[in-house]
Amino acid sequence: MIKQTAEIFEILSKGQFISSNSVDENLRRLYLVIDENFDELYDYFMAIRFFLTRGDEYFYFVRMENKVDIERKLRQAMKWIDILDFVKSFNSSFGSGFRFTSSDISVRLNLDAELKDKLMGLKKYTEKEKYDESIEKIMEILKKEGFVEEENPISRMYKVTAAFHYLEQLVLSINIPEEVKYEIPE
Repeated sequence: MIKQTAEIFEILSKGQFISSNSVDENLRRLYLVIDENFDELYDYFMAIRFFLTRGDEYFYFVRMENKVDIERKLRQAMKWIDILDFVKSFNSSFGSGFRFTSSDISVRLNLDAELKDKLMGLKKYTEKEKYDESIEKIMEILKKEGFVEEENPISRMYKVTAAFHYLEQLVLSINIPEEVKYEIPE
């Protein structure tokens, strides 16, 4: 077995991602290990009911879950759609490799009423009243899940990882047939 298997499991089993463009050199190294040994690792993890999944320059686990968990997954998907809408409204090029600071968002927030409204809509996830606190909470959420990493702790510069493609694919996979489109209230 590959010597990094336990380390890979430790990261992925927490619901995190291993991205090719991570700020962390160790995660980039683990990405290469998985990439080079994907079939062997896939079979190994499948035996313990974790399905190693390859995204666009990232890896993650998918677990078979009970139907009771579907409602929880839908709530989580709605949260990610709301956050994705917010960050794409902040900057439409927000995606893998994009660099920004929380203060960049704050500056844009002062100029953009629509962005401010979207941030207010995220209160249900941030539970914060002040804009700066809400932005920091969103950064915490994105960091915890591995979608952004803090590249420079002094300037608070963040880098969007390749795992962010996962959120973009989530939204792109939603298909609303033309005949149903007009039945959904706006």
